[in-house]
Amino acid sequence: MEMTLRWYGSKFDTVTLQQIRQIPGVTGVITTLYDTQPGEVWSRERIRALKDEVEAAGLHIAGIESVNIHDDIKIGAGRRDEYIANYIQTLENLGLEDIHLVCYNFMPVFDWTRTELARVLPDGSTALAYTQEAVDALVPEKMFESIAGDMNGTVMPGWEPERMARVKELFAAYKDVDDEKLFANLKYFLEAIMPVCNKYDIKMAIHPDDPAWSVFGLPRIIINEENILRMMKMVDDPHNGVTFCSGSYGTNLKNDLPHMIRSLKGRIHFAHVRNLKFHSPTNFEEAPHPSACGSFDMYEIVKALYDIGFTGPIRPDHGRSIWGEVAMPGYGLYDRALGATYIEGLWEAIEKSEARK
Repeated sequence: MEMTLRWYGSKFDTVTLQQIRQIPGVTGVITTLYDTQPGEVWSRERIRALKDEVEAAGLHIAGIESVNIHDDIKIGAGRRDEYIANYIQTLENLGLEDIHLVCYNFMPVFDWTRTELARVLPDGSTALAYTQEAVDALVPEKMFESIAGDMNGTVMPGWEPERMARVKELFAAYKDVDDEKLFANLKYFLEAIMPVCNKYDIKMAIHPDDPAWSVFGLPRIIINEENILRMMKMVDDPHNGVTFCSGSYGTNLKNDLPHMIRSLKGRIHFAHVRNLKFHSPTNFEEAPHPSACGSFDMYEIVKALYDIGFTGPIRPDHGRSIWGEVAMPGYGLYDRALGATYIEGLWEAIEKSEARK
C-alpha cells in the first residue's frame, strides 16, 4: 500500500504540502481541482500545474478525489451525453498526465450527510457526527443551514453554497429516480467511460454512499456487499472498482467490513480507513483511528486489506479537530497525521508477523 493524505489545493486547504511531506511514510496526495464545476472539462494545463506544484513539494499525485459527476448523468436527463463526453475528455487529460486513479461517487443531491460538524467529545476535541433523529426533524432545504456555522470559513466538499441553494430544485429533479433507475444510469455512465479507462489504465473507484441508507427518501445504492458486487458484474471490467471506505460502509452495522474487503479482492483500487463510535445504530461520531476509541476492529480491517494483496493508495479519513487547530471539519492536519502513522504501524506489524510464519 501507499500512504497518502487528501489535499484540496493551496487555495482551499488549511494544510500545506510541506506539512504533509513531514508526516512519516506519506508519499502522495489525493487531490482535485476544487474550483471546477461538475460537467466541466479539466484542461491538461491545469492538471499539469497541479501536478507540478505537488511534485515540487517532494510528493506525487496518487489519485484524484473527485471528478464530480453532473446531476444530469445521475438522473439520466437531457444533457447527460454531453456531460459524459466532457468527463471522458477529463479522464483522457488525466491519463496523458500519468494519473491513473479517480475516486468518485454517485450519490443524489447530498455528497455525504452529517448533522454535526463539531460534536464535543469527552476529551474536548470535536468530530463530525450523525443522528437520524436530527435528520428526521429537518426539511432538506434547511440541512445546509444546520451545519454552515461550523465550517470554519471553509467550503465543505459536496456542500458548496451554490449547490445547496438549489436543493429544492434538485429534489424535484430526482423525484422519479429510484434505486433501479440510479443503477441503470450508473451502468450507462460506466459503459461509456470504460474505453478511455482501458486506454490509459485509469482505475475508477466508486465511493460508498454515506450514510449507507436512504436520507430524505433519496435513493442510495452503493451501500453493501450485494450492491457493490452487482455494480461490478453489470460492467465487468477491472477498471470498474471501488474505494473501500470503512467509515461509510461502517455506518451500517450490518456490514461485515473485513468480509466485504475479502469479497472484493482485485477490485479495491483505493482505501479510506477510519473509525466510528456508535451510541445507537443511527447515532454515531467519527472517532480517533485506534480500535479502542471506536466501534471497529481496525486491526482486522487493515489485515483484510493486507490479505487480499492490496497495493493501492490508502489514506486516513476524517479526523477530529484537536490541539486548537482551525481547519475544514474532518480535514485538519494533526488527527489525520496520527491516523496515518497508526495505520502504518498496523501494516508494519501485520507484514512482519506474516513474514515470520
